Parts: sequence; C-alpha cells; structure tokens
Amino acid sequence: MILPSFPEAISLLRSLHSDIGDGKGEEHGHGEHSHDAHDEHDHEEHHGHGGHDDHGHGGHDHAHDLRGTSRRSLLIALGLISVYVVAEVVGGILSGSLALIADAGHMLTDAAAILMALIAMWIGERKASVARTFGYYRTEVLAALINVFALWLIGAWVLFEAYHRFKHGSDIDGWPVLGVGMGGLLVNIVAAWILHRSSQHSLNVEGAFQHVLADLLGSVGVVLSAVLVLSFGWTIADPILSVVIVMLIVIGTRPLITRVFHVLLEGAPEHVDMYRLCSDIEDLEGVTIVHDVHAWTITSGNDAFTAHILVDPEYRGDMDQLLYKIKDIVHQAGLGHATIQLDRGLGSCTEDHHVDHLYAREHPVT
Repeated sequence: MILPSFPEAISLLRSLHSDIGDGKGEEHGHGEHSHDAHDEHDHEEHHGHGGHDDHGHGGHDHAHDLRGTSRRSLLIALGLISVYVVAEVVGGILSGSLALIADAGHMLTDAAAILMALIAMWIGERKASVARTFGYYRTEVLAALINVFALWLIGAWVLFEAYHRFKHGSDIDGWPVLGVGMGGLLVNIVAAWILHRSSQHSLNVEGAFQHVLADLLGSVGVVLSAVLVLSFGWTIADPILSVVIVMLIVIGTRPLITRVFHVLLEGAPEHVDMYRLCSDIEDLEGVTIVHDVHAWTITSGNDAFTAHILVDPEYRGDMDQLLYKIKDIVHQAGLGHATIQLDRGLGSCTEDHHVDHLYAREHPVT
C-alpha cells in the first residue's frame, strides 16, 4: 500500500472538517459503495470501531509482581531506618554536630517518605470506579512529588543552620559523630541497595530511594566532618560539608522531578518512539493514516494509548485481524492499555488530529 505524502495527508484531514460542515461526512466515506458492500462490513466495523484492550493477564500479573517486590523493599528499608533513627537523633543532640543532626533529620524523613510511599501504594490499589475510571494510581506519582518537596525543605533548613554555624561557630565532639555517622552510613547503604532495583520501575519507590540516597550522602558528610574535626580541629568542615550535601541532594532530585512533571502533564512515555510507532501502524496493509494519537503514563509501569485509524475504503481484509495487528504493534512498543478506533470514512471522526509523525516521516532528520 502507498501511504499519502505529508501534504496529501494534511489535505485529507482538512477535508474532514469541510465534509462535516457540509453534512457530507458519510458520503465521503461510503458514497461510492453499494448498500450490499456497506452491509458486508457493518459487522466488522462494529468490532473494529471501538477496539479496546487492557493490559491482559500477562501484563497485569507482571505489574502486580513488580508492585509486590516494591512493597517488600519498602517495608525492609523502613524497618532498618526506623531502628537506627533514634540513635542518630540522640547522637546528634549529645555531640552538637549540625551534620549529624541534619543526617538524623534526613533519616527521620526517610522513614516518613517510605511510609508515605507504602500508603500511596495501598491507595493506588483501590479499584477503579465510575468517578475514577483509572483508579487511584496517580496517588503514587503525587507521593513522589511530595517526597521531592520534602527533601528541598530539609535542605533549606540545613542551609539556614549552616549560615548560623558560619557566623557564630560551634563546638563539636568528634568521636560520637564518627561512631554514629559510620552506623548511619552502613544502614543507608543497605537500605539504598534494597530500594535501588525497585526504584527503576516505580516513581513512588524512586521518591523514597532519593530520600535514602540523600541520607547516604549525609552520612558520608558526617563521617568526613568527624575525621576532619578529630584530625585537625576543623569544626568549620561541619557546616561546609552540610552545604555541599544539600547541593548534591538538589541536583540528584532533578531527574525525578522532571519525570514526575512529565507524567502529570500527560507526556508520552519516554521509552516509546511515537513517530516510529505510528509509522509502523501505517505500514500495515489497509491503513491509510493514524491520527488523533494520545499516549501517556498513568503511573509507573502503566501506560495508555489511544488512536484513530483511517482504513482504506477499498480494503477487503478482515477488520478484526487488522485490529489485532495494530494492538500487537502497540504492545510491542511497551504500551499495555490500548484503545483503537477504526474508521472507513472521515465523517464519523470529529476530534482534533495529531499528525506530527507524518511530518517527521516526510522530512526525516539527516
């Protein structure tokens, strides 16, 4: 099948609006066919027109397994951090170390962040309803956003305290700081190792992971400041390292906040090449144009795709098989939830159209 060029495709889509305005939509799509030909395809169009496909049992089970693994990782990390946070808080108060107190605050928020992630995961598993057709999955994305904001607030507090330490100085007992800092470093390494794998599949877990990673950096700073205080008496190292750690934390959260906003703004999943996906569908026999395309992420590991497919009116193949092939291409691209509408004529399609992929195909980047 020869696909239309970009100008032809635009002209074809523009004709939709003029046809609808003149009341000729149906005539454009079916005027040249006999009544018998229309009846021949009526049953097939009934199935193909609103083709809808959910994850399927395989995809659903895989997502469920990932969520179960993430939950176990969060629970183990929560237990480790909760046990140690008390010792670090007490050690920070007794030693007078800002770096240790800041690290203790991070560990406390780590526990809160992990607990928030677990609660968000629990809420996200509530069933969909008429009012919330996609359920509560976005709760997990919002939890990741809140965790990032919490890290920034903690960083602001540490910077404020560091300013006062620079201005007025402080007395620090290095040995308690070193001992508690080493213990915190070990706990954070284990917790970060536990959460790292699950963080690759969940924005929610990644938000908690960023907290633990920030705390790990804080523990490194605590140990370094204790060594410098014990070796050279450089108490100024404590607030300096605290400021450096805050800067690293803010920089480290940038990829996460970018991903969160990308999801909330309904951006296309980053792992999907939308131009290639549309082109692959248009390469199928019988397909003329893919338009009104939408792809977005509901939550981590749960992506959705909708599109209108204009089918050649002279195509005599099986519409159900064509729909199956289209869905297979969509699933191969990593999109689990697909809703496809097949149209033989332009008259029944009144939505806005997205055809940027046609422009990219007509003008490839060299």
